[in-house]
Amino acid sequence: MQIKTSNFGIINNLKVQLFTLINKNNVEVKITNYGGIITSINTPDINNNSKNIILGFDSLDAYTSKDYLASYPYFGAIIGRVANRISNGKFELDAKQYSVAKNNDNNHLHGGLIGFDRVIWDAKSFKAVDKVGVILSYLSVDGEEGYPGNLKVKVEYSLNNENELSIDYFAETNAATPINLTQHSYFNLGDEATIKNHYLQLNCDKYTEIDSELIPTGNMISVKHTPYDFNKIKRIGNGFKSLKDGYDTNFDLNNDKGVLIKAGELYEPTSKRLLEVFTTEAGIQVYSGGSIPKLKIDGEDKFGKFSGVALETQHFPDALHHPNFQSIILNPGEKYQQQTIYKFSVVEKSI
Repeated sequence: MQIKTSNFGIINNLKVQLFTLINKNNVEVKITNYGGIITSINTPDINNNSKNIILGFDSLDAYTSKDYLASYPYFGAIIGRVANRISNGKFELDAKQYSVAKNNDNNHLHGGLIGFDRVIWDAKSFKAVDKVGVILSYLSVDGEEGYPGNLKVKVEYSLNNENELSIDYFAETNAATPINLTQHSYFNLGDEATIKNHYLQLNCDKYTEIDSELIPTGNMISVKHTPYDFNKIKRIGNGFKSLKDGYDTNFDLNNDKGVLIKAGELYEPTSKRLLEVFTTEAGIQVYSGGSIPKLKIDGEDKFGKFSGVALETQHFPDALHHPNFQSIILNPGEKYQQQTIYKFSVVEKSI
């Protein structure tokens, strides 16, 4: 295994780095300390042809361009302090009201105007006996994006020879604060322009009911006899007949104890690529990219609607307003720790 470090560009007079993790099976993962973004994941298909299986760019300029930020899909980024939505951009904590940016209609989304996805993290690469990786660190100061407390965050990305990309999250605070971190990579395991012909399986019996603004009502709905039933592997595009914009849904993983479980898997039948997702989190947001914009890259249109699917492991959306959801409050003296693993392989599946 090996890890390489290179310059990726400059933002606000600060150097941005790119780290390339490579294992013995020619799986290659590129990560930048700008936003903790995974810019590419190259894996082989059934014919041993390698390609990038996530949506991303080769240059830092593309991630900071006006066109990209205008319809910002958060390609590959770490999301925080609070992933997903906070309704009405406000919450109460210890009898005090807090206001955060309304950057998604009337609601707060993915940490605000300048979330963890758009800051430069301190970075340190490492090489161990069984893995290579990079440790990203960031201090989110009291009041940043309206959140209370100085929050020390660490994210460790690592790759091993079992083709497992592990994402380990750690945080501590000096004052009570909400925290819900996730990783926002979009996967497209094949060569088609959309993920409609990908197959998804989830170990979930319920999903969170949402209103027209994608805010949970607090109700948990059985997936049985609905387009949200992925207990048996099925084609993602089948659900688009009744869900014209596809999926943007939080699924309950039945993981109240926070142990590492298999959340599900994504399969592309032509390349035979399989992605398995393991997590300690309580939920997984499946977003099939209904609002991904078309972007002109090197003179040609790329991406667009349904061009990738995000599998965002997380605590539930808007948990601050739903006592029946697991709490996302971190108190002084407590340690926040979560893990998600993406495992890549090639298999023949009967579907």
